[in-house]
Amino acid sequence: MAEPVPTAAATAEAAPWGTAREMNALETLMWRAEADPRMSATTVAVEILDSVPDWDRLVAAHDWGTRYVTRARERVLEPSWPLAPTWVVDEHFDLSYHLRRVVLPAPGGMAQLLELAQTFAMTPFDRNRPPWEAMLVEGLDGGDHPRAGYLVKMHHSLTDGMGGIQLLTLLHSRTPEHNPDKPQVPAPVALPVGRTDVFADQVGRRLADASRAAGRLAGGALGLLTRPERAVGFARSLQRVLGSPPAPGSPLLAERSLAWRFAVHEVPLASLKAAAKAAGGSINDAFLAALLGAFRLYHAELGAPVDVLPIAFPISLRADEHAAGGNRFAGARMAGPVGEADPAERIRLVREFVLTARAEPAGDALNLLAPVLVALPGAVIGQLSGALTGSNDLQASNIRGVGHAVYQSGARVTHLFPFGPRPNIPAMITMVSHDGTCCIGANLDPAAITDVDLFAQCLRDGFAEVLAITEG
Repeated sequence: MAEPVPTAAATAEAAPWGTAREMNALETLMWRAEADPRMSATTVAVEILDSVPDWDRLVAAHDWGTRYVTRARERVLEPSWPLAPTWVVDEHFDLSYHLRRVVLPAPGGMAQLLELAQTFAMTPFDRNRPPWEAMLVEGLDGGDHPRAGYLVKMHHSLTDGMGGIQLLTLLHSRTPEHNPDKPQVPAPVALPVGRTDVFADQVGRRLADASRAAGRLAGGALGLLTRPERAVGFARSLQRVLGSPPAPGSPLLAERSLAWRFAVHEVPLASLKAAAKAAGGSINDAFLAALLGAFRLYHAELGAPVDVLPIAFPISLRADEHAAGGNRFAGARMAGPVGEADPAERIRLVREFVLTARAEPAGDALNLLAPVLVALPGAVIGQLSGALTGSNDLQASNIRGVGHAVYQSGARVTHLFPFGPRPNIPAMITMVSHDGTCCIGANLDPAAITDVDLFAQCLRDGFAEVLAITEG
């Protein structure tokens, strides 16, 4: 296959993260779906630092990081026809735009930090610049030892959750001391390339690939014709994956808005792992069971109990041979057993479904359809995407994080709370295991979840139910 038109001078010392020149079809969908504002694909991480890092050192670290991970200095260039968006070096890259600092007013509590993070998250990216921003937040209460918050937001088209952890590992240190031996990489140099260049390049390579693609398609069709039972099985799987929602939505959560509200919780990783093992499930099963418990308690408190709830979660397709960064996941949906009061039984039911979902022949249906959908106008992509995701009441994601201490310009990262995008759904809840602690971030729609404080308490109680399994 022909190589794509170069968009920057190659730098051998740069980190091999986010090196694809073009967005894949799924990333293109997320980028263009934002023609509908409900489909914002912004992800946010809120780090809690045990001390306030030196500002000049932090700026220097970001300057180094954007040279080491060159994707951080690249913006998105749309071709002159809606093929794949291409990453090109931003010739006007300005670090002072992407990294800022603020001071929380007294008393500087966690609630104030989350309010700031909400506003930060809801502010759209400048699509003419690299789609990431960071903010140091001083004034976070830490008693005798002032702490700080560090907020970083990225567009989901840059990477999925596992790719984000790979990036964190690259750019954070395992020691508080400055490392003078880290590779010093020159800033990437922008090469002259325009929308027409990108268009001509992509068309040429797609024509060159057409015969091979036709051969693969013919071979696949022949396989289905010679084994009709496989074709029937795939068709039935496709209906389950892309058909009607697995359960009706909760009337209590029917409203939608553009507002984001954040809530957080934390539990010891060892405790959640022990509870999962006692119930015969994985940490992911225990995580989902705790969330279902939270929704059961919330509905009960408001006098509107439900038995099932439509929920969605990603299944990682990332393998060891895949390049770091980017997006490699498929989606699964299930009728969450919210009405089941026994947390151990919830874990068993979730376990049973997750294993079934991973074995679905058409589990990667969205990635199969994405190359067709990306040719549609952005407004249409947004409407279709919103209709598909809007039938879910909860989207949940569990990400295996870093299992050791990491530092940001000398300050230790004690917590990393993740907040995923909320594509026209009431709640997106994400968990990252960080240095022995499961950090849970909930991105809630206040039009659907009208009592955010109550839900935050139910979230704590839902996890408490699961952790109590080992106490029985």
